[in-house]
Amino acid sequence: MKASDVMTAPVISVDPDTSLHEIVETLLAHRISGVLVVEGGQVVGTVGDGDLLHRHEIGTDQWADYRTWWQRLTQSSPAPGAYVRSHGGRARDVMNRDVVTVSADEPLGRIAVRFEARHIRRIPVLRDGQLVGLVTRADLVRALANSTATARAADPKQGDEEIRNRLLDELSRQTWWSGTWSNVFVHEGIVSYVGVVQRPADRDAARIAAENIPGVHGVEDRRMQYGDWQPMF
Repeated sequence: MKASDVMTAPVISVDPDTSLHEIVETLLAHRISGVLVVEGGQVVGTVGDGDLLHRHEIGTDQWADYRTWWQRLTQSSPAPGAYVRSHGGRARDVMNRDVVTVSADEPLGRIAVRFEARHIRRIPVLRDGQLVGLVTRADLVRALANSTATARAADPKQGDEEIRNRLLDELSRQTWWSGTWSNVFVHEGIVSYVGVVQRPADRDAARIAAENIPGVHGVEDRRMQYGDWQPMF
């Protein structure tokens, strides 16, 4: 799947001169945590609830009072930048200008990595440099829900041999699986592992691999833990 498959469109946005009051009203009215700031079709910034944490109106602008002694020693005061962000009344004053964007064809895997690496909640989607949508973390969760529901609905009836073949194909691609030390049997939809397992986590991974195969009704892992197994000579 790609960005265009899950993105929200059209996008709720404001322009750089939108007042802070209007931004807050927009967030509350649409029950969203942030908006894009757009000028001439170009995304120039974002305003999220995190950008509104330190405001003089509610007495949270004195952020320096809460710094640790180490932060006081190693960090210079952000004034006058902090003053602008805590007292400014328009989008251009409080917005985050470091905007991460993706193309409409960006795979969801890469988008998930960007969410995690940059600690952000939303990413604008561009086509030919123009804003066409927005992908949020919630959109990825929604895509996951739809995908799993579709997969369950489309689950075909499979026999034990088909289940075993599909499972072995999946396991053979995993570095933690050893066909030399473990084997798989399937009877009436119940998967049984026999042999020797190196780590407890290998059991969990093998169980999940089996549970993701349509037609599996249960998993039994009868393998011995490596180290507890004493070779017979």
